[in-house]
Amino acid sequence: MAPTVATPISESSNITDFVVTNGNGVKGLSEMGLKTLPKQYIQPVEERITVSNILPQESIPIIDMSNWDESKVSESICDAAEKWGFFQIINHGVSIEVLENVKDATHRFFNLPAEEKRKFSKENSPSNSMRFGTSFSPEAEKALEWKDYLSLFYVSEDEASALWPSACKDQVLEYMRRSEPVIQRLLEALMKRIHVKEIDETKESLLMGSKRINLNYYPICPNPELTVGVGRHSDVSTLTILLQDNIGGLFVLGNNDSWVHVPPVSGSLVINVGDALQIMSNGRYKSIEHRVVASGSKNRISVPIFVNPRPCDMIGPFSEVLAGGEKALYKQVLYSDYVKHFFRKAHDGKNTIEFAKI
Repeated sequence: MAPTVATPISESSNITDFVVTNGNGVKGLSEMGLKTLPKQYIQPVEERITVSNILPQESIPIIDMSNWDESKVSESICDAAEKWGFFQIINHGVSIEVLENVKDATHRFFNLPAEEKRKFSKENSPSNSMRFGTSFSPEAEKALEWKDYLSLFYVSEDEASALWPSACKDQVLEYMRRSEPVIQRLLEALMKRIHVKEIDETKESLLMGSKRINLNYYPICPNPELTVGVGRHSDVSTLTILLQDNIGGLFVLGNNDSWVHVPPVSGSLVINVGDALQIMSNGRYKSIEHRVVASGSKNRISVPIFVNPRPCDMIGPFSEVLAGGEKALYKQVLYSDYVKHFFRKAHDGKNTIEFAKI
């Protein structure tokens, strides 16, 4: 029998005020000890994940980066990016201490009082590059997602040091610094496969001209089977570098519309291809739909770094990819237009990429 769904906050506007306006987030709802899920979070049946559409025997590749310079490592990276669009890396050079520190900092931020977190909301934030929020795009969503987040767009070290929350900024900045060589190595390997021999200043801007880091918090959820932590989508980035905790809950779309769990591996980082790299590689590397399920027993966090073109960049297939006569599948698009298209609607699988198709 389906669970009875009720909410202790009687009006829809009250839910919005409590979760969004007052800065309590879904963490605040969770801590009220709800026995049933508020109706605003109930997803359509087709958006929920069930045992019947999970592939338990499948897994994405795990690549050991101990010997960066070995050709087989580069080949493994490129093969995984082509076949899966997702892979995990271990022995990548970012220390366990740095990873654990940023996880602790994420919990520390979300454990702040609501009035402290509210200082970073869209209405109150001292910078447009920093936002505390909930769900994905609440104004556009028919059903909300069970997630709170702090989104930090990296402009400069000075701005981050001055404005980012003191509860987490030092650990987040250190994590971003330590991740930089990993990002560069990954992109160098991926470019060689598509005949881009050198990442010059122009290519560097297109591939990694801007970065955004999110601290995501998925609190314990009543009736987790009725909702999602994050709905089906592909990222709009070049690459995403994801640090997840030991709880699990990330799923990647596999064959036959079935989902493959990405299990937590101690010390690993999860790498996925974004839409921008799919466009620039003319489809050689593919961004893949993924999603996050809610948990009924544990609070989960994750920390993705989104490596992006600059908003002012025009992106399209690289000339090196088309040099052999390959037909362009995508037009040139202003990256900021592409991103705006993504954020003005609810998560909808891979539909955003249609914006750039010829």
